[in-house]
Amino acid sequence: MRSGKQSTPPAEVRLSDEPGGARLVLQGRLDSHGVAAVWSESLRLVGTLAGRSIVADAANVDYLDGSGASLILRLELAVQDAGGKLEVQGLAGEPAKLLDLYRREMPKRPLNNVVPEQHSFVNEVGRRTALTARNFANFLTFVGQCAAALAAAARNPRLVRWKDVLAVAEEAGVNGLPIVALIGVLMGLVMAFQSAVPMKRFGAELFVADLLGLAMFRELGTLTTAILLAGRSGSAFAAEIGTMKVNEEINALATMGISPVQFLAIPRIIAALVVTPILTTFFNLFALAGGSFVVMGFGYPFITYVNRILYMVTLPDIAGGLLKAAAFSIIVAAVGCQKGLTTGTGASAVGSSTTSAVVTGLVLIAVADGVFAVVFFALGV
Repeated sequence: MRSGKQSTPPAEVRLSDEPGGARLVLQGRLDSHGVAAVWSESLRLVGTLAGRSIVADAANVDYLDGSGASLILRLELAVQDAGGKLEVQGLAGEPAKLLDLYRREMPKRPLNNVVPEQHSFVNEVGRRTALTARNFANFLTFVGQCAAALAAAARNPRLVRWKDVLAVAEEAGVNGLPIVALIGVLMGLVMAFQSAVPMKRFGAELFVADLLGLAMFRELGTLTTAILLAGRSGSAFAAEIGTMKVNEEINALATMGISPVQFLAIPRIIAALVVTPILTTFFNLFALAGGSFVVMGFGYPFITYVNRILYMVTLPDIAGGLLKAAAFSIIVAAVGCQKGLTTGTGASAVGSSTTSAVVTGLVLIAVADGVFAVVFFALGV
């Protein structure tokens, strides 16, 4: 049925309405020239039999290429849209295989008469609950993998890519110091001014130093640094690893027998664990420096301000804040890496993972901060 002879008659199409049903007869060469000649006529003929099933008789087709296959598929869609069905008969061998290939590769068309599925409130709650439970289970699995990888790294430090640890520490720590310093100074100034307003009524402006020192070392310094880390580094971790996931680089690592958790997550977690307490300390110092301008503006010398802070802030206050900073750093880094490793496909996948990493990190930081508050209160710290 496939022939390249130029003597083959041109394409023809005719419609016969027989007792057994309508029959559309195709014959000749269904190439680009033949199809162009009969395309409009074929669609007009099948359009006259709206809602009826038609048999397309292709037994007399001498040649069929991609143009002919496209014509037959277009006729099938036209009959289907009219509520009928087109059955192709008479094709065999290579032309039939070519038509089947085109049919498989043709994109699926949405059905206009399909009513979108309506989700009730109960179904939506159940679906979101199941999704949350699945994400939580995936995160617990990732935490277990990280714990096993950290244990293996403790036994054999050579498993850790220390160059990557230093690079991440530089990006998250050294390069993040300017924004930490700026926010610290501004927060110290704002808190000092806000607390000095009511204290001034009682002539107790000096106790701004007590309030500022305790608030920064015990709570605000650690919490604000963790929020900055989540917005700056946690999102970066998710975006970097998510881009690798979209580019199939994660699958390439797994194919080579390299654990993505050990190779990508552990260096970032270690780097965050090292730099976050340091950044927290710098944040506290810059915040106290900002508050000192307010206190000195009320006429108190700088040495008096420092002595009040040293008197009020104790070693357990500093240690508790640094302990929370270490815990928050693990949360931020782990969430960022986990969201990156679970990135989907598509243009918006990396953006969704980055957003989810920041939001999830902030929520878990708030939860962990509440847990620390209860524990410290119970211990009397």
